[in-house]
Amino acid sequence: MTLSREQFILLLLALIGLGFLVQQTQQPPLQTSLWRGGALSTQRVARQSLSAAFAPQSATEHPSGNPLRNPRTVITQGYGIGSHAPASVWGGIDLAVDGDGDGKADPQGTWRAPVYATHDGVARVRPDTWPGGNYLAIENNRYKTAYAHLDSYAVVDGQPIVRGQLIGYVGSTGMSSGPHLHYEVWEHGINRDPLDFNVLRHEW
Repeated sequence: MTLSREQFILLLLALIGLGFLVQQTQQPPLQTSLWRGGALSTQRVARQSLSAAFAPQSATEHPSGNPLRNPRTVITQGYGIGSHAPASVWGGIDLAVDGDGDGKADPQGTWRAPVYATHDGVARVRPDTWPGGNYLAIENNRYKTAYAHLDSYAVVDGQPIVRGQLIGYVGSTGMSSGPHLHYEVWEHGINRDPLDFNVLRHEW
């Protein structure tokens, strides 16, 4: 059988294309699966990476609740105002306890009130800082909460912390005019308003 010039060119191009296809299938895979069947496709690898990046966190890794766990908690200074401005640096709120029920902060009722972690993480203990006094941060991959002006600690630096764990006691250390807890929330390094994290809800 004789091929025309056009048929010969088409056959040659087909053979070149087939050779290229065989070469591509022999490249090492991006990732191999544990099941029999070999390489995962690039699309599947990408989907798995995206799923891991956006997987929902455990509820206890997300800050929530009142660090004083007291139904008589009052805010003595709000977010991003006064000494909490600018919010991007000093954003937080000051919390105290209304011990006598008159709707105002009570120094006696606030002094050495227990402080609880609002999420899971690792403790970063920093005593005698300025202006935060005895400062404690709890960090995980996404969030950091900060607790300042503590009288004393109930945890040590580097200790794993679980939500609801006792971490310290309210004091008036550092730049403070009276006993209170300065509380901050950071998400991926960005300061957030603690009121967005149910900070006045004392039931856990």
